[in-house]
Amino acid sequence: MRYRRVLLGGATYFFTVNLADRRCRLLVEQVEALRDAVRVVKQAHPFEIIAWAVLPEHLHAVWTLPPSDSDYSTRWNQIKGGFSRRIPGGEPLSTSRWGKRERGIWQRRFWEHLIRDEGDLERHVDYVHYNPVKHNHARRAVDWPYSSFHLFVRREWLSPDWGCSGDFPGDYGEFG
Repeated sequence: MRYRRVLLGGATYFFTVNLADRRCRLLVEQVEALRDAVRVVKQAHPFEIIAWAVLPEHLHAVWTLPPSDSDYSTRWNQIKGGFSRRIPGGEPLSTSRWGKRERGIWQRRFWEHLIRDEGDLERHVDYVHYNPVKHNHARRAVDWPYSSFHLFVRREWLSPDWGCSGDFPGDYGEFG
């Protein structure tokens, strides 16, 4: 099956990528393996990370691709594969995955959204940074260690008290 995806070189995209087992904590338990996989892929296939949050069983990211490059699927494929090769095996495998010699770590697909304008970008970056609070992993965005939120605070783009539980600055039901 071929999925319809918006492919626009040099564009900015929001992504949601999930583990197959939505009950595990693998991404935060193995966050260094994920960071290493991302570093390797960025060297071979550059992209700019605008925002990123890693939760136990899924992650959200906002990337900008280089001009005339729209191939985010290869980047995600290589990040997922690189991460999978860096961690021990042992997860349950379906017959389909076993037959294709796939690990059973990631959901095969991911969700992407083409960022349309500055307002859309701001809403998605806010969503990325607030997501750990939304899922009750932290009381405040600043309390979650696996997020680009800390870079935004260091650059004084956001204050450390932004995103306190109960006072999120918008309705983001469409994302989550």
